[in-house]
Amino acid sequence: MKKLLTLALSAILLCNAQASDLFRPVKKVALRAPSVPLVVSDPYFSIWSPYDKLNEGTTKHWTNAKKPLLGVLRVDNEVYRFMGKVEPNLQAIAPMTDTENWEGNYTFQTPPAGWTATQFDDSSWKHGKAAFGTHDMPRIHTEWKNDDIWVRRIFNLEDLNTNDNFFIKYSHDDVFELYLNGEELVNTGNTWNNDVCLQLTEAAKKKLRKGKNVIAIHCHNTTGGAYVDFGFYKEKKQNADFKKEAIQKSVSVLPTQTYYTFTCGPVELDVVFTAPQLIDDLDLLSTPINYISYQVRSTDKKAHNVQFYLETTPELSINELTQPTIAQTMVRNGMSYVQAGSIDQPICDRKGDGICIDWGYAYLASGNSSERSVSLGDYYGMKEAFTYKGKLLPAMKKVTTYNPADIPAMSYMDDLGSINKDGKAGYVMMGYDDVYSVEYMYEKRMAYWKHNGKVTIFDAFEKAKENYQSIMERCRDFDKMILNDAEKAGGEEYAELCALAYRQVISAHKLFTDKDGNLMFFSKENNSNGCVNTVDLTYPSAPLFLAYNPDLQKAMMTSIFEYSATGRWNKPFPAHDLGTYPIANGQVYGGDMPIEEGGNMVILTAAIAKVEGNADYAKKYWDLLTTWTDYLVKYGQDPENQLCTDDFAGHWAHNANLSIKAIMGVAGYSEMARMLGMNEVADKYAGISKAMAAKWEQMANEGDHYRLAFDRQNTWSQKYNIIWDKMWNLNLFPNNVISKEVNYYLNKQNAYGLPLDSRKEYTKSDWIMWTAALSPDIATFKKFVAPVYKYANESTSRVPLSDWHHTDSGEFVGFKARSVVGGYWMKVLMDKIQ
Repeated sequence: MKKLLTLALSAILLCNAQASDLFRPVKKVALRAPSVPLVVSDPYFSIWSPYDKLNEGTTKHWTNAKKPLLGVLRVDNEVYRFMGKVEPNLQAIAPMTDTENWEGNYTFQTPPAGWTATQFDDSSWKHGKAAFGTHDMPRIHTEWKNDDIWVRRIFNLEDLNTNDNFFIKYSHDDVFELYLNGEELVNTGNTWNNDVCLQLTEAAKKKLRKGKNVIAIHCHNTTGGAYVDFGFYKEKKQNADFKKEAIQKSVSVLPTQTYYTFTCGPVELDVVFTAPQLIDDLDLLSTPINYISYQVRSTDKKAHNVQFYLETTPELSINELTQPTIAQTMVRNGMSYVQAGSIDQPICDRKGDGICIDWGYAYLASGNSSERSVSLGDYYGMKEAFTYKGKLLPAMKKVTTYNPADIPAMSYMDDLGSINKDGKAGYVMMGYDDVYSVEYMYEKRMAYWKHNGKVTIFDAFEKAKENYQSIMERCRDFDKMILNDAEKAGGEEYAELCALAYRQVISAHKLFTDKDGNLMFFSKENNSNGCVNTVDLTYPSAPLFLAYNPDLQKAMMTSIFEYSATGRWNKPFPAHDLGTYPIANGQVYGGDMPIEEGGNMVILTAAIAKVEGNADYAKKYWDLLTTWTDYLVKYGQDPENQLCTDDFAGHWAHNANLSIKAIMGVAGYSEMARMLGMNEVADKYAGISKAMAAKWEQMANEGDHYRLAFDRQNTWSQKYNIIWDKMWNLNLFPNNVISKEVNYYLNKQNAYGLPLDSRKEYTKSDWIMWTAALSPDIATFKKFVAPVYKYANESTSRVPLSDWHHTDSGEFVGFKARSVVGGYWMKVLMDKIQ
């Protein structure tokens, strides 16, 4: 009977006992996430809410591109929006380039004062077509290669009714200022955004004039691509705008689930977003399907008529709004789907950093029943039908869209009927089939869950439906384990940081197998350069995987070994990366990191051996490990001016922390040799590492601490690479190096954390967690964690957790949604090993 009930569930009513358990987090979390994970699976299928309240704004991809999810509850004919916002129905007065190649005057030279004014004479400026930018950006008609550009655009208002709502839309990269008739409306600082829709305030509307109006902008490009596009719009009147907001009561971000509770008039609504990324179940980890579960109950002892509505659009499946899409509805094996994808389907063609997928298909899926339905239809008409009739529009079979203004709604509705205090519950599923995930050594590879094409996305949805109850229970158990392990290791704040980081780490990867069946787990270097399987991302992220599934750690490293073993890479140290995501055909990074990557690979191989209790994995690649270790011996004691993972802080030769990495690599090689019964080799390299460590202590010593670089007096840095000496109980470094450093760091902390080193006040929070694990006790450890928690909790940078932030202001410098926050688990790993 229980199995039959489970089979009946897919956005289907759950029994009250099951529902009440599923909607209570195993632990309430106080941490305010800078951005909340909602629907996540991999670097492309990744939707977040960068707000305190889920209904505060449009949900987004980690790149900041809009990926809209809209949620509404209808209670006794009154609608309450609990998620997202309705896109305003706009009439273009001066459209952006998605619909018109508009023209304006521009200059690359700093203009005189008054250049924003309506009457300013810009006749000496150049005239050109938008958009303005570098040719790697979309719809560029006028090339902009300088640091700065100033643009003026004239538009006319034939009729001006101040009761109308007006909007300015804009896209920019990077620092952007926008003026309307001389009045500054936008000043972004150093960031980039696409299709921001800014409603004019009453004060701003007073600047409008009948007839000639001018929008003037200045954009400064700090690095990389440059882009400017903007337009002016009037809102069309619409009958269903979903403006009434539900009242958010709570949100808790746990490792695999995010829990929200809302008040919607006389009822309470619970919503749970579940990404079943269980680290010990590779099928679940890699399957790109998430659950959105909901429960509604009356709070006033009365019965209420309730309908639940959830919506997305084909925007999930494209990188640029101007890309044509095709969406369709379908029914298979008792399930209903809305599917959407780009028409062109350029599989694995687009590569780079801040981009979204434009191949494969997005899905909204539900089990068939008379109460639940999915539909495809007019974006605004769908909302009117739900608002006034409590129903969806009849589903269109297929919709092809060429104009962003015509994009349809992909909608789901559950008519819950009469709701009392006991409540009712259900769920809906979202998924993404990317067809092929990556190109690895010139061969396109499918995601792991497909098992080389034997499993379809429809098979996966049906399995997710069948196993909903058990998967939800397993996720709860998993969340409890992760939280308990972290809290035991480092306290409550540490546990909450790990909970926030978990889905971010997993979702920055893609799992697949190569043609020989070897497991591959490739990271994307999100928001730092877009490289695929970067070794110096693998290294800081390692603690999570070493603690819970070393097979995934190997899956990040095997391809690097094989790249050298096959002769494609023939240098005496490992490659930095394998390409630009999703193309993994060989290193593209402009410079090598010999000691950095050599130390990383040898240390991590040793760490795997320590965790597994054998060196079997190392044995397969022993010749390479020997070559790399000998390089560390020869060049690692006093590194020359080499690139390393912290090079954003500047290139310094004689880097003391990099030297420690080399020393620990040599020591790790010795430990593996001993596990393989090669005692003479082990003794030799143990002696070398011991001597290197003693020399290091003399070279770096500066009294109460140790230098950033051997030749730089009055400097300091976090020596996070020394963590392996403590973890493996080797005691290589004499004279209490670790305790001296920890005591020194405690006096160098700022409000939002310990700086990376003496050069700047910014930091890397992953390295702080490594450094904190050097602490002699949990009380000291918490002193390092508390400022990082404060940063995550208070930062005004509303992005998926950034690992690079200012310790004085709490603002992020760069880097977001990266896998390196897997390093937060270093203390958990220490406790498991020791």
